[in-house]
Amino acid sequence: MNDMRVTERTMSNDIKIAANNVDVFYGDNHAIKGVDVEIENKAVTAFIGPSGCGKSTFLRCINRMNDTIDVCRVTGDIHLEGEDIYAKNIDPVQLRARIGMVFQKPNPFPKSIYDNVAYGPKIHGLAKNKAELDEIVEKSLRRAAIWDEVKDRLDAPGTGLSGGQQQRLCIGRAIATAPEVLLMDEPCSALDPIATAQVEELIDELRQTYTVIIVTHSMQQAARVSQKTAFFHLGELVEYGDTGTIFTNPSDSRTESYITGRIG
Repeated sequence: MNDMRVTERTMSNDIKIAANNVDVFYGDNHAIKGVDVEIENKAVTAFIGPSGCGKSTFLRCINRMNDTIDVCRVTGDIHLEGEDIYAKNIDPVQLRARIGMVFQKPNPFPKSIYDNVAYGPKIHGLAKNKAELDEIVEKSLRRAAIWDEVKDRLDAPGTGLSGGQQQRLCIGRAIATAPEVLLMDEPCSALDPIATAQVEELIDELRQTYTVIIVTHSMQQAARVSQKTAFFHLGELVEYGDTGTIFTNPSDSRTESYITGRIG
């Protein structure tokens, strides 16, 4: 009996986020329809699909960013390690410390490089003193693969960095609160190919520590960086599985049509 319980617990540890029958409405517009998905722990999951198919909308459900839109209504259940993130006792601000987010366009605060990264740990009380804060900032910038480029100018404005550096700074800022999950909404769409390659390499390293979910309009990028892929179309999650299988042997004709370029 004990053995069975241990096995069940081990299996559930592999699932970080579970969504069940999630619908999203913007006023009368039914944007997401009955999405069920289980996101694996410490893996990269890519959300792909045509523009306006609901992939970014669903991504924003996972850290309750849709709460900031008055006309938006979310129904169904989303659990982070078994905890209902839409429960009344859940503080969205605290939730967003556990589920970090990186946006499409790099958006550093109009502050120094140091203060960009220190901001989250300060407001969440993660450092007792300046030495601890310094350590968090350095560790976060190292993890974001930008420390060596900025360590001698931490007082310089974050907005003065190149686009690719700004995006890596934003990744450093997102992981400074020690999140469990990192959401990335088309993080490379505003970057040149060299900066894109650097961020993709970084994503591969980050999955050792975090559960990463990336929305991307680039199927090549999804194939390069993810272990799991979810294909969205017209607000529905059409297909979800191992990335290799989705791209080479999809089970739904709509997935195949999108991947071969017949829809999109």
